[in-house]
Amino acid sequence: MTLLIDFKHFGSPAGSESESSERQSGALSMAELGGAAVLPGMAVAGERPVRPAGPGRGDEPFSPSVLGTREHWDAAYERELQTFEDIGDAGEIWFGEESMVRIIRWLEKQKVPLDSSVLDIGTGNGVLLIQLARSGYTNLTGIDYSPSAIQLSEKVREKEGMSNIKLKVEDFLAPSAELSGFEICIDKGTFDAISLNPDNAVGKRKQYVRSLCSVLKPEGFFLITSCNWTKEELLKEFREGFEILEELPTPKFCFGGRIGNSVTALVFQRKKVNMNVAVKEG
Repeated sequence: MTLLIDFKHFGSPAGSESESSERQSGALSMAELGGAAVLPGMAVAGERPVRPAGPGRGDEPFSPSVLGTREHWDAAYERELQTFEDIGDAGEIWFGEESMVRIIRWLEKQKVPLDSSVLDIGTGNGVLLIQLARSGYTNLTGIDYSPSAIQLSEKVREKEGMSNIKLKVEDFLAPSAELSGFEICIDKGTFDAISLNPDNAVGKRKQYVRSLCSVLKPEGFFLITSCNWTKEELLKEFREGFEILEELPTPKFCFGGRIGNSVTALVFQRKKVNMNVAVKEG
């Protein structure tokens, strides 16, 4: 199961030494989680995405947050870009290095061809693409709606000598015509951020699914890692046009004598049937 606590939808900053040791042991205690309700490395004082309780919450599973705005991420990546230029640090790895290993292991287990077209949705600093390239994958594209994020990922790409990685400033909710035909789409935290947008988050989530249908080939794979959504909730969000293939193992924590997951990682496959039918709203 995935156990979500209202004050902890986002885990502790990924990639820290304390978290790394806990991940290696396979369990996270509530003390280590610490109730930090922000995306890794992007702490914002006073901003905690919480689930509205009681009648009237409707389709809005989370309260709006600055973490769902483009302005926040532009500013965040401008800071990370400056840090990279100053000391060569690429910044945080969302959900830690273990999340990248989990994705690559699944691709290798499925014997996904190394020349398969892969799209990293909301690539940020592009570190996931670097790791995929190191693992032998050759047809890699990363997009982000923040120009600062793409500038950062371009500099990381240059530093690592991975010139074959394609990077684009692109809003996934309004994809260009060229963004299509991908065999693999990967999301580590982007759907989470969209879900916190103060401006019609429900509509943006539905648009995300439509965009995913337009860029991913029929029978293509969609790998999503989320710290806000349970497996059951994600199944509902992506019920139109997708079927679940597998739930990937993720770090666990103990709370009140019960064991839960700190994040959810699922693999979907786009359905072949009705592949040209747009996802219905409503």
